[in-house]
Amino acid sequence: MAAGAALPALLLLVAAALCAGPADAALGVNWGTVSAHRAPPSVVVDLMRANRIGKVKLFDADAGVLRALAGSGIQVMVGLTNGELSTIAGSAAAADAWVQQNVSRYVGRGGVDIRYIAVGNEPFLTSYQDQFQSYIIPAMTNLQQSLVKANLASYVKLVVPCNADAYQSASVPSQGVFRTELTQIMTQLAAFLSSSGAPFVVNIYPFLSLYQNADFPQDYAFFDGSTHPLVDGPNTYYNAFDGNFDTLVSALSKIGYGQLPIAIGEIGWPTEGAPSANLTAARAFNQGLINRITSNKGTPLRPGVPPADVYLFSLLDEEQKSILPGNFERHWGIFSFDGQAKYPLNLGLGNPVLKSAKEVPYLPSRWCIANPARNLDSISDHMKLACSMADCTNLEYGGSCYGIGPKGNVSYAFNSYYQQQKQDPNSCDFGGLGMITYLDPSMGECHFLVGIDDSKSSAIASCSGPCCAVFWGITALGFWVFMYLRMMVSA
Repeated sequence: MAAGAALPALLLLVAAALCAGPADAALGVNWGTVSAHRAPPSVVVDLMRANRIGKVKLFDADAGVLRALAGSGIQVMVGLTNGELSTIAGSAAAADAWVQQNVSRYVGRGGVDIRYIAVGNEPFLTSYQDQFQSYIIPAMTNLQQSLVKANLASYVKLVVPCNADAYQSASVPSQGVFRTELTQIMTQLAAFLSSSGAPFVVNIYPFLSLYQNADFPQDYAFFDGSTHPLVDGPNTYYNAFDGNFDTLVSALSKIGYGQLPIAIGEIGWPTEGAPSANLTAARAFNQGLINRITSNKGTPLRPGVPPADVYLFSLLDEEQKSILPGNFERHWGIFSFDGQAKYPLNLGLGNPVLKSAKEVPYLPSRWCIANPARNLDSISDHMKLACSMADCTNLEYGGSCYGIGPKGNVSYAFNSYYQQQKQDPNSCDFGGLGMITYLDPSMGECHFLVGIDDSKSSAIASCSGPCCAVFWGITALGFWVFMYLRMMVSA
């Protein structure tokens, strides 16, 4: 090694020693940000590191999030949104600009370990009525060329997270096929993934199968065995995950790609918003899933071969997501919006239980409630206004605040809106029917939240600590040596 290269190499070895940790973990999380109560990205990154979570899947390429991930040692999947597909598909220059803006500048300057670009999010979903289908392959082609130009194609892979409705079976997994209208594009996609060494990414939700079908056996959704196993020739399926996974394996086999690696882009269980969504069920499902994956048992059609990666959905609750699918849509997190663990869970990454976030910049401890001195007969319009803006799904059947009574419902709605408005005193007026209190009005399992002061996010979202100091200080040449060493270690 030349003398001039010794110092960068030494710095890189120090960086590797400082930041070594969860990068090789098979389990990751989805980090969504559709919330009015966003914890600073640095707090969320610290939360993942404390729990030794080594992989994260993003739905976009948010600059603040990526800056916070610099030097963390966490492997990252960034997202190209469905709304960006047509532009990238139609312009090689636009693809070059996107890769430069959202990948190259972080990899080269900040040490963000970007491994995948998700090209769209469930773009083949039936409800989209083919509006994104024609963009996928052209977008991937342009992005691949952009990665080649940036000397990143051997390290950053393109994938397309697909909903499980892309394939189907008349009865048993061995009869799995892709939807007729998708057969051609799925063959093209599988060929692309195979040639680049990337996995087929699919989102599987046994909860939705149970939620949408009253005849679905409840125990079949979990991993403790079922009184209603599915027999498919020599194979017997005792849980919905294995059956769904092998249906995809069969569909891939029928187009000539039966050995293509499969990664699970989203899987999880919500904690409220439906009768089958609760803390007990969520813990049972996620722990059962983790135990199943870490056992390396595989499935009947792929024995001993677990998925390439598994990304839990999700890391945090997102109270501004659409509730068209159901009230549960805002409650998928293994942590609440502020990074507090909802239930004990062993991720199989070294900690026996989840560790909650620290140094969360909460707003002051005050709440907005219904004024007990006022007649609340005319409250309905105010409550509707509050719930149209803030999240009141906890009050619905299956929610943690269901049954707290009319006045409790009003207070919960008022406070949700008040916290969303960052405790603006005017937002607790409601025509004189609301009042601010410094006594926590929470009741039993019904927690009245205190919002997050996101004005502090920009000040603390930048990278900090010894890992970042080293990473931000290394040269671009040193970074590529570091990447080379990591790939050699992983090989």
